[in-house]
Amino acid sequence: MNKIITSFEPISHSSARVLILGSMPGVKSFNAGQYYAHKQNSFWKILGELTGLNPAAPYSVRLEQLVRSGIAVWDVLHSCEREGSLDADIDFSSIRPNDFVTFFHEHPHIKLVCFNGAVAEQCYKTHVLPAVNHTSITYVRLPSTSPAHAALSFQEKVAAWRVVLDA
Repeated sequence: MNKIITSFEPISHSSARVLILGSMPGVKSFNAGQYYAHKQNSFWKILGELTGLNPAAPYSVRLEQLVRSGIAVWDVLHSCEREGSLDADIDFSSIRPNDFVTFFHEHPHIKLVCFNGAVAEQCYKTHVLPAVNHTSITYVRLPSTSPAHAALSFQEKVAAWRVVLDA
């Protein structure tokens, strides 16, 4: 039987210009109470390359740097049933999306939404886009930072993620 899990609150400020969306935190992230806590996840290293933040800095310092850089981080899913950490194990019939109508109302400067992987994009398009449908927002799927996504090198991922700086 799958376990019902609930996502974290967003990392955000009302002045954010970019929103990076994952699907749902993994087990290591839940255990640490931090986004992208798995040591092999390249999220913080990639954002370090792009924004200059120190991936080894305390979590609170990294969050402050993201906010100063105009970047918000959240998950598409508010809750779902899943055993383990893999997106492939999500029970798609159990998905409840986060409240993006309110989020975008409170974050009117978001111009770019980046999906950290294909499942985040798929869930957003299915469960969120019909309700928000902002024509002023650009949507981009980026290669997943998950250690399970090893098809690209670190430098190839950094190159793809540079779009974050364009906003």
